[in-house]
Amino acid sequence: MLTYDLKEGSGPLYLRLYERIREDIRSGAIEPGSRLPSKRTLAEHLDVSVITVDGAYRCLIDEGYVTSRERSGYFAAAQDVPAVKRPAPEVPELRDEEPAGGRDYGFRYSALSKIMREVITDCGESLLVKPPAFGCAELRRSIAAFLGRYRGMRVEPSRVIVGSGAEYLYGMLAQLLGRDRLFAVEDPGYEKIRLVYESMGVRVELLPLDGDGVSSRALAATRADILHVTPYHSFPTGITASGGKRREYLSWASRGNRYVVEDDFDSEFSLSRRPAEPLFSMDSAGRVIYLNTFSHSLAPSMRVGYMVLPEALFGEYERRLGFYSCPVPVFDQYVLARFIDRGHFERHLNRVRRRLRMDEK
Repeated sequence: MLTYDLKEGSGPLYLRLYERIREDIRSGAIEPGSRLPSKRTLAEHLDVSVITVDGAYRCLIDEGYVTSRERSGYFAAAQDVPAVKRPAPEVPELRDEEPAGGRDYGFRYSALSKIMREVITDCGESLLVKPPAFGCAELRRSIAAFLGRYRGMRVEPSRVIVGSGAEYLYGMLAQLLGRDRLFAVEDPGYEKIRLVYESMGVRVELLPLDGDGVSSRALAATRADILHVTPYHSFPTGITASGGKRREYLSWASRGNRYVVEDDFDSEFSLSRRPAEPLFSMDSAGRVIYLNTFSHSLAPSMRVGYMVLPEALFGEYERRLGFYSCPVPVFDQYVLARFIDRGHFERHLNRVRRRLRMDEK
């Protein structure tokens, strides 16, 4: 029987339970294939609600640590092979090609317009000043804090780089990592990733997908140095990489001078209580570059994206590309920072997720 002291630690009880079971599976304390207690049995043993155990099990299933078998129960998944494929979640397939207003996500413009007026009043002529090269400190702090709350990521604001959408950042990565290196992307995948890299003079290899992400055989055979993946929601297939597949990506990156670009498209709209663990958080070797944008989660006209670089790469970025000016106006950055800090962004995401859950029923 699993025995944990859930009084220790912070955060919701279901996340504390999820983290303890996850670590036991990772360490081998819970052997692959072993059966876990039923939700009711474990709830009674730990003196918690069945809802708490259900939330923990759902997170573990989402990340590939646990599999659920009908009428049999819950089992620890083997960690050296990709976990059993889960059905892709129903998520909106909006990309830049879709015009603003194409989908009703319940965005409340009144809160944003109020903050816009406040920023004009409070900041005055300082809005005319050129923004710092990597983005305003206010927005970089807000993004880092949001990633900590919403994605469980420990991010130093100093390693956040703000840019005008994902495509701009793809181009910066091509320059940073080197045009002489081979970039691998998903096939099928979001076409603009390939187009931007090729426009920068980068050689691109297309890696086929199976039901769990990039094909293991193709990944093992590629001579690429950079792997660009969208592990939460691969567009247009909707495939979500399991925990096992994510660890396969990290294992690949650990051999040689390789990097994984984690394009975390759509993770804000996860219908589970906790989105799948980011590659960035699973990475202990500094081989993952995290990238996301507000163009999808807020509106296509919101041309603000950001990336988080590993510590070793940030110094190289500063040395080689630090002369670039940040292309996002100071006004937009101050407005977005306040919008995030006051909780409007997360409330907006919660409204969207509730609507998507209703649409599923």
